[in-house]
Order: sequence, then structure tokens, then C-alpha cells
Amino acid sequence: MDASAAPSPEPFRPPASSVLSLDFERLKSKLATYLKPEDIGRIEAAYHFSANAHEGQFRISGEPYISHPVAVASIVADWNLDSQALIAALLHDVMEDTHISKAEIAERFGKTAAELVDGLSKLDKIEFRSHEEAQAENFRKMLLAMTTDLRVILIKLADRLHNMRTLDCVRPAKRRRIANETLEIYAPIANRLGLNNLYRELQELSFEHKFPMRYRVLSRAIKAARGNRREVVGKVLAAIEERLPQWGISAEVQGREKHLFSIYRKMVEKRLSFSQVLDIYGFRVIVPDVAGCYLALGALHSMYKPVPGKFKDYIAIPKANGYQSLHTTLIGPFGTPVEVQIRTREMHHIAESGVASHWLYKEDEKTLTELQQKTHSWLQSLLELQHTSGEATEFLEHVKIDLFPGEVYVFSPKGTIFSLPKGSTPVDFAYAVHTDIGNRCVACRINGDLMPLRTELRNGDQVEIISSAHASPNPAWLSYVRTGKARAQIRHFIKNAQLEESVALGERLLNQALRPHGLTLGQISTFAWDRFLRDRGVRSKKEVFSDIGLGKRLPVIVARRLAQAQDLESGRPDVIKPKPAGAILIRGSEGIAVQLARCCQPIPGDPIIGTIRKGQGLEVHLHDCPSVAKLRGDRGRWVDVEWETGDDDRLFEVTIRVLTKNARGVLARVASAISEADCNIQNLTMDNEQGAYTALNLTVEVRDRMHLARVMRAVRRVPEVVRIGRVRGEGRTR
Repeated sequence: MDASAAPSPEPFRPPASSVLSLDFERLKSKLATYLKPEDIGRIEAAYHFSANAHEGQFRISGEPYISHPVAVASIVADWNLDSQALIAALLHDVMEDTHISKAEIAERFGKTAAELVDGLSKLDKIEFRSHEEAQAENFRKMLLAMTTDLRVILIKLADRLHNMRTLDCVRPAKRRRIANETLEIYAPIANRLGLNNLYRELQELSFEHKFPMRYRVLSRAIKAARGNRREVVGKVLAAIEERLPQWGISAEVQGREKHLFSIYRKMVEKRLSFSQVLDIYGFRVIVPDVAGCYLALGALHSMYKPVPGKFKDYIAIPKANGYQSLHTTLIGPFGTPVEVQIRTREMHHIAESGVASHWLYKEDEKTLTELQQKTHSWLQSLLELQHTSGEATEFLEHVKIDLFPGEVYVFSPKGTIFSLPKGSTPVDFAYAVHTDIGNRCVACRINGDLMPLRTELRNGDQVEIISSAHASPNPAWLSYVRTGKARAQIRHFIKNAQLEESVALGERLLNQALRPHGLTLGQISTFAWDRFLRDRGVRSKKEVFSDIGLGKRLPVIVARRLAQAQDLESGRPDVIKPKPAGAILIRGSEGIAVQLARCCQPIPGDPIIGTIRKGQGLEVHLHDCPSVAKLRGDRGRWVDVEWETGDDDRLFEVTIRVLTKNARGVLARVASAISEADCNIQNLTMDNEQGAYTALNLTVEVRDRMHLARVMRAVRRVPEVVRIGRVRGEGRTR
């Protein structure tokens, strides 16, 4: 046989464990610096177990797959994590990519390692409607596993870091998607946990893969600028190193170049060109103690003028992730802005390693305990978000909001400091204090002054919340709250309130729709209900009532189907004498499932009609409102409704239009007449119809139609009033 015709032989691939023996030996030498020999032995067993499980699997780059778990374990070892975490790092993909089960891992390496691996494994066996939903559910599982054991997220971050470092072999579209996901989720989590070095590297790698052209252009620009600015950097560094000993300060001074992504973000946010970004270099001063930090600050301010408003004291008020430093911006040589961070050695450890400092640096127990408490509080807030969020996508949205890096620091009346995202309002503050205070919030005082609840809080504000026992969250708050907790709690309350109201309304509507069939809800047998629910694929009667109340199902159709099911179950005769259908009684203050139409503003005493609107429930209109005229022929869409009689103090808004002669003081006389009729003006607009006349549109609060008639009679008695009428739908008056 001709050799040229023979198939080309498969390239020889030695066993993965032998290929990577050198990488694993490097890992072992790293582990030997802080782990016991018996722990290293268990980690080596996990390595061989993982290598055998992944045998025959290769990464897109062509490397044996085991290279990835070893690299992840090496990153985890840099944080001095324990043996269980390193075993989980080596096994983190075996459940997902091989036949190995959680029980088998638990049997060989212990329950803790198995739980960690399970928290890191994706939910591939569950069917999802979309990639986004699958991703959201995976994030939810991972974040909730993190609340039980923080090592889950540290291993996941190490996994993501290695994937980002080796992303070049992935196709461009997937590369951009992974980079965007890293920027939105993983980098902010690293920042929230205080892993500053990891946070910066993830940002840089994401920027490089998401915007490769911008990354290359900016990288070249910085290289070109280095030569021009080297003189400035050297001069500042020498000046600081000379000045600090003169003040008796022993310090380590570091000059550093800002990261590409932070320069790019500054250019985008402030709409600057690269040449306009002057502060691409910063300096770090590390001193022995806290007193030295403030002394060094004084020394620097005596040397270069500080930029007003650019000083931040994160030592007195640490960031939520435990970060502490003094930040100041100085005007250096040639007018160049120079950023300086001043911190102690312990603060530097925390700033670089965050929660990983718990494993890395054990000597500063007080600082680490405070950091652990802050991290624990955040993890507890994730659990709270999980309980109040419905779908995984909603949970992820709330977590993303809480990961926003900008922060403002505000005080309670007792002096407690609260850290909130930039743009937060008193409502966010109220929920940060306690969920019940948020739910009962009605007003606030900022620095002693009564202010609207939508006011944006600023650093240093003292906030006092005024609450009421009978208050409840306002859906309008969702348009301006910033924290995930506030958003989740408001949505949770509205959903529950809407469900309860819609179920009650749906039950009343269905009962009314059954009457022409000679039935009431109480007469429908359990068998008929079961048949109806089975045929329609519905889980419960409550769901049917809720759908009717929200307008997702028509009561007349549900009533017809139930009547048919009742006929089949009980053998009732087909013809039954119908009973007259009674009207649904409404109070006008139901709020969510029953709403008064804004177009015609019905009030008690008006003849009314109800329409069922999908997703909104029952909407009450005046009987002659143009908005419902076209529904008259569709019996399934409208409902007979009547006002419920009873004495109470509820007020209803209605708009009246008053045409007056132009005269001095006429507005005051009209307002006085309305006030004397025991009525309050909610809103007022004016427009000139003709030169001699002015039209006033007044939204007033009345108890019923009789009260409105008294108000209109009082206004008509004002001499300058020419005409008065109530504004109906589409601005018509009558």
C-alpha cells in the first residue's frame, strides 16, 4: 500500500497528569509554604482524580483540560486558602463535564469539598427558556452557595480570572459576551469583597476583549506619553521621599500608572480626549500607623496645593468592602494633578486582598473581624433579596444594583453611618435601616429639614425617617430607589397586595358571572373544579380567581366552562331558569385590583360601569365615558358595578374648569370659596382663552357627587365666574 495514501496518524498526546506534572510541582512548592504534608497529600490525590476524570478532554487552545483546574488551584493558593478549597478548585468541573457525582466526591474527599464543588457546578440539567434565564439561575445558585461558604465565590473568581487570561482562542462574539458578563458581575463582586488586584485585572482583561481596538489605541497612547511624563513622575517621587523624613515620617512611597480601563472610563464619563486626562499617574504612601497617615497628609499638603473637594477620608469612614485609605489630589509640577493614597501596612493588605486577608494575614484580628462582619451583612442581604425576588432574572437585577461601585455615606439621628449607592434616596435609607421602616415610611427630614422622599442623598447628610403604622409602599418609589433591597421589598409588597386584591375581586366577578347559569361558587362541586383545572392546565382555584381579577381571564367564559363541568359531573338538566345578576359593589379605595379611571374621574353618586383590562384588573368609568363606548357590545369585557353605601372620610379627585373674567384677586376668591365648601385643591393650571377671560383647571378632593355640587355652587357665587363645569373624559366639560 502506498504510504501517501495512508491516513495521517493521530498526534501523540501523553497522559494529562504527566504533561502537567511540572505545573503541579510548582503548585506543590507554593502549598508547602503554608500547608501540612498530609493536606498536600490529599490535594495531590484530588489532582490525579481530576486528571483521570478529564482524560481525553482538551481546551479550545489544544491544552489538556486538567491545565485549567491546576491554574485555578494555583490562583487560590496565592490567597493561602485551605486544603478543602484547593481540592474543590481541582475538582470544580468534574461534576459538570464528567460522570462523577457529588456523592462520589463526598466519599473520597469529604462533604465540605463536595458542597463547594456543587456550589460551583452549573444547572445544565434544567431546561430554561433562554440563555439569559439560564445564566441568571446559575448566578443565583452560585451567590446563594456563597452565602453559606465564601470559598465558593473565591474559587469561582479564580476560575473566571484564568478563563479571561486564556480567552484569545474563543470566537470574537463569545469573547465579547464573556467579557461583558465579567464587567457586569464578576469584577464588581471582586470589588465588593475587597479583592482589589483581582478586580483591576478582571477589568483590564474585559476591556481588552470587549473593545480590542480601543484597548490597543489607548495602550499605544499611554506608551507614547510615558516618556513625556517620566520627568514629572520622577520629580514628584523624589520630592515626597525627601519631604516625609523631614516631618519624622518613615514611609514606603510607590509611583504607579493608572490602569487602562480606569482611564478609559474617565474619558467616557467626562467626555475627555486622552490628551485631556492629566492624572494617569498616582502615588501610594505606606506608613507604620494611623497617626502617620494624617501626619503624611499634612506634609504633602504643605508641599503641593490640594485640589478642593478631592480629599476623601476612608480611614474614619471605611468603604463597605473594608477598604481604608486617605485619598487626596495635589497640583504637582507644571500644574499636573497628582493623586496620592496614604495607608498603613495592614490597610494595604486589606486593600489588595480583601476577604482573602482572612486566610493571608492573621495578625490584624480587629480589622479582619470588622471586615468579616461587613461581608457577613452583605451575604445576609443576598439571602433577603432571594426571599423577596421572584424569578432568577429579577434577583440578578437586584444584585447588580447593589454591586454599583459609587457610594454615599449618610448618618442616622443617632450617628450610625450607612453606606448607600450613589443616587440613593431617603426610601433607600429607610429600607437599609429596617424593612418595616421602609414599608411604613411616609416622610423624611434631611439635616433637620422636611424634604421629598425622592431627594438624592449626599455625603454627610443626616437622615430621619417619619413613619406611620398604617402606611404601605408606594409603587411610584420604584422610579427613584437605587438599592436592590428597597426595589425587591417594594415589588414583593405590591405583588402580594395585588394578588390578595385580585383573588378577592376575581371571586366576586366569577360569582356574578355564574348567576345567569343558576349557580353560585358554593354550588360548584369539587369534581367540577378538578375537571376545569385539569382541562385548562391551572394549578389552583386561587390562580383562576387572580387571573380573572387581573383581567387575564374573562369571568363569563370561566363561568360557562364551570357550568358545563358541573353539568357533566352532576347530570343537572340543561335548561335552568337564570337568576338576575347583581352588581359588584365597590368602595373606590381598593387601589390595585380595582382602579378609578383617570380619564373621567368617577366619584360616589355617579352612574358607573366597570371594564376588565388585561393585567390591570377592574377599571371603573362613568357610564357615558367615551373610553368604554366601544366595549358596550362586548358583554365579556364590562361588568355592572355600583357604589357601596356607607359613611366614611374617603376623598376622591375630580377636575373642574372655571371660566372667569380677568380681575385682580379673582384666583384668591375662587380658592376661598372652595375652601369654605370644606374642599382641598390638589392642583391648578391656567390658560387664557381670550384676552378678557381666563380658564382655571382645578383638581379638587370631594367625598361624593353631593359634595362636588356644593363646591360648584360656592364657586358660581363668585361675581367674576362666567361658567363652571366638571371635566369629563378627553377634556370635555359638562
